[in-house]
Amino acid sequence: MKLSIGIVGLPNVGKSTLFKLITKQEVNIANYPFATIDPNVGVVPVPDERLEKLAKLSASKKIVPAVVEFYDIAGLVKGAYKGEGLGNQFLSHIREVDAIVQVVRCFESGEIIHVEDKVDPLRDLEIINTELILKDLDTIEKRISKLESEARTGGVQKKKDFETVKTIKDSLNKNILVVNLEEELINEPVVKEMCLLTSKPQIYLLNGQPADVSEELKAKIKSLKADYLILDLSASQNIDELIKKAYEILGLISFLTTGEDETRAWTIKKDAKAPEAAGVIHTDFEKKFIRAETINWNKLLEAGGWVAAKQKGLIRTEGRDYQVQDGDVMEIRHS
Repeated sequence: MKLSIGIVGLPNVGKSTLFKLITKQEVNIANYPFATIDPNVGVVPVPDERLEKLAKLSASKKIVPAVVEFYDIAGLVKGAYKGEGLGNQFLSHIREVDAIVQVVRCFESGEIIHVEDKVDPLRDLEIINTELILKDLDTIEKRISKLESEARTGGVQKKKDFETVKTIKDSLNKNILVVNLEEELINEPVVKEMCLLTSKPQIYLLNGQPADVSEELKAKIKSLKADYLILDLSASQNIDELIKKAYEILGLISFLTTGEDETRAWTIKKDAKAPEAAGVIHTDFEKKFIRAETINWNKLLEAGGWVAAKQKGLIRTEGRDYQVQDGDVMEIRHS
């Protein structure tokens, strides 16, 4: 499965700097709004120390890590939901991603202008979330009149859909992000099909030193049931933690395959069962799944290889109901 993350925030808060750090790509970093017109897209390997160790064990010809696509989306400003600063174009890019990293500027600098003239992280966070909310309300308004009409003439499901969307609308009007609503509500097909921007999990990247980050800001993020990282992007810090955090908030894990040809990491949801994991390798494997031969990566290393692990009785045979664990090394048997 492909994991994609959008980097959002006001202009000049450090989004393109973050993207450059993540991808090691050269992007247009400029001290003025809208230096980024189209989203820069970078494919980044997920840090995974297990791969090299398994590749060495199997004498693999190549290593294929799991990857994340990062989208550097141009800066949003007040009124973006209705097109200010080319906002509609940028907001449409956010609709395509699985999660959002919101970069919030916490550092002071006389050299880097702030679009709102003064550094105020709480205000900036509110501006971005308000724009996402307003865009979602715009999306819902276009959908709700049709749903209301269908609810009058349609069956039970149409009425339920209308009530569901009405609940979402009421929540957004109270400044509640969709991602903070009950999971059952978020997972309703009528909600999912709208691809609402505020339904996406967020990580707040606080750009600055720990001393720049107020307790009030931390409390606000906590109230949004979100997570944050404090990174000084000007110091070229290691951003592996950001990728790991994205996996965590999206409930993703990796299982592994290893052999002479390659050692590879595969991304799945952490509650995925063996046939679903097999389907990530090849769709036919899910349909024709028989069983999975499985061992934890560390136990495989300790055993000294697949054949040795099998001789020691360490390879488990798992069926359709097996819930795959992070770090499982698997061989899929299929018809």
